[in-house]
Amino acid sequence: MYNKDKGKKGRVAAVVCVLLAVLLVWLVVSAMMPKPKDKSDKTGYKTIVDTMPTPTEKVKKPVDDPLLIIVNKDNKVPSDWDVDLVALSGGNKVNKVAYSNLQKMMDKAREKGFDPIVCSSYRSKHRQRELYNETVEKYIAQGKSRKAAKRAAREWVSIPGTSEHQLGLAVDIVPVENQVLDTAQEFNQTQRWFMKNCYKYGFILRYPDGKKSVTGVEYEPWHYRYVGKKHSKAMKRLGLCLEEYVEYLENN
Repeated sequence: MYNKDKGKKGRVAAVVCVLLAVLLVWLVVSAMMPKPKDKSDKTGYKTIVDTMPTPTEKVKKPVDDPLLIIVNKDNKVPSDWDVDLVALSGGNKVNKVAYSNLQKMMDKAREKGFDPIVCSSYRSKHRQRELYNETVEKYIAQGKSRKAAKRAAREWVSIPGTSEHQLGLAVDIVPVENQVLDTAQEFNQTQRWFMKNCYKYGFILRYPDGKKSVTGVEYEPWHYRYVGKKHSKAMKRLGLCLEEYVEYLENN
């Protein structure tokens, strides 16, 4: 005979078993799911969990050292750039931040028996415009059209507002006996000493041979740029020009 009470109890037991099984599965799944993380520590600041970039974002370390500012045909001198100038002998001026190490470098060169001079350093935008126009006119006098003359002038003289000299961090150094700014400077013993040792004083040869595709400027074995000793030594070790070095810092 069928026992109704027994059948009812069996159904209840079955339902309980199903519910327990569902509960067990839920507990297991919950344990495997990542728990929400508190985005703030006790100080109220967001934790690193909240500041990590998404997988589609490129991680970069911004370069904010003003000594590494890049000025070229694509990057003009910032409108708010402030230059604290110090006068050099001969009438030139240089950014105060570079003055001390420039003097030490020049003194050491003279101690070694060389006779260098700074033939150009800080130039205002107005002076840069004068030099650019003078160069354009020189090429026109040689028979070039004005358009061709401007194109030729840009190979050697930066368009006003795009010259490093406006920063006060760039200096053109030549030996007294040869002040012609051409690639023959490379073979002068004075110049070779500066090219070899400038990094010890925080300077770099700004436009090295073979780097025009990167710097956009022809080889200038007389143009030195102050970046500070930490950076100049690193650039020397890595064999990088300024553009390459800044990119290296941004991506490492």
